[in-house]
Amino acid sequence: MNIDWAALGQVFGVTLAVTVGIVGLFTVGIVGTSRKPQTEGATTAGSAPGTGARAGAVTAFALCAAAVAYGIYLIVAA
Repeated sequence: MNIDWAALGQVFGVTLAVTVGIVGLFTVGIVGTSRKPQTEGATTAGSAPGTGARAGAVTAFALCAAAVAYGIYLIVAA
């Protein structure tokens, strides 16, 4: 039995990078939607996210969903 260690290392590296990337995108989405609503007389710290933050969160979630859909496509197409 002969193991191609270079190929195994490449698979490990790509898997690690993609996993960290998807988790990072999901984290950006969670942070973009997790602000508390602003109450009267409160400062701007901790206020509700603006349009840009909400759009960024939706984009991050969409990219995560696209990556998952692509992974399912790769599995089913084989």
